[in-house]
Amino acid sequence: MNVSKNSSARAGQPISTSERTDSSGPIWASVELGQTAPELDPRIHAFRHEIADIALADRIALPHYVEPVTRTIGSPLADLRVEPSETSELGSQLLYGEPFALLDFEDGWAWGYGLLDHFVGFVRQEALAPARSATHIVSAPETRTVDTANGADPAAFFMGSHVSGQIDGDQLVTAQGAIALADLIEVGTAVDDAVSVAESLVGAPYRLGGRSIEGIDCSGLVQLAFALAGHALQRDSDLQQATAGTELDATASLQRGDLIFFPEHVGMMADTETLLHASGHKGAVCTEALTDVVARIGREHDTPVLARRRLS
Repeated sequence: MNVSKNSSARAGQPISTSERTDSSGPIWASVELGQTAPELDPRIHAFRHEIADIALADRIALPHYVEPVTRTIGSPLADLRVEPSETSELGSQLLYGEPFALLDFEDGWAWGYGLLDHFVGFVRQEALAPARSATHIVSAPETRTVDTANGADPAAFFMGSHVSGQIDGDQLVTAQGAIALADLIEVGTAVDDAVSVAESLVGAPYRLGGRSIEGIDCSGLVQLAFALAGHALQRDSDLQQATAGTELDATASLQRGDLIFFPEHVGMMADTETLLHASGHKGAVCTEALTDVVARIGREHDTPVLARRRLS
């Protein structure tokens, strides 16, 4: 999944240095302006209007720099929108317990980025909870709590969600209820095979920007599956192509887990001949012969395969 770039940020007029602290949100610092803004990718560099992440202070000139405040996603799934509107393009989604760097508020929306991949956007303000550490990550496509307190309805958690609790037999007891340990892995551990993770999502509907069994796109599938295998990948396919693993020679033999990059698309090899991917053409996570995918994309692009990469 690729999000088109916004125009580069503009520099404002020089202002006096000042600072404001808001107990419910970020710290804002105003600075003297004396340089023009370089071209930055707004998907992974947080700047907008007259404010920017303080980490960009030496790269872009805007009136205000913001020190991020860490929050956590407190809902099962939080849409990360390009603009503060429910009708805005869905850039990505954040999962329960994932950390979020909060930079600003606007009309009930929180602007910032996911700390796991630095992907920038807006989430509903009510989706945020205080920062907390996790003990386990959900490895099943979806799991639900049992033995909930006070007769509450079971809580749902999607693959990749970060939860915290105490182990009691074959369950993890959390504030929302008990979760089967079979559906979890401990934070700091990894599954052996990223492809097996992706295979458990076969049949999930395709959704541009999605990151769960309820709807997922090609790069979201790759990112989610490899995250459980211990690899932190970027969100979009072009970013993954530039940074994930090492590039393979065009003549190298393919193996399970190799990533194949196409124009605005990515998939992983299930074996030497079969591609596993979230396909917009098929409308779901599926497996296809790699040759069939290359032929179909080749009808619209002179170079259907842009790169092949392998993660060790």
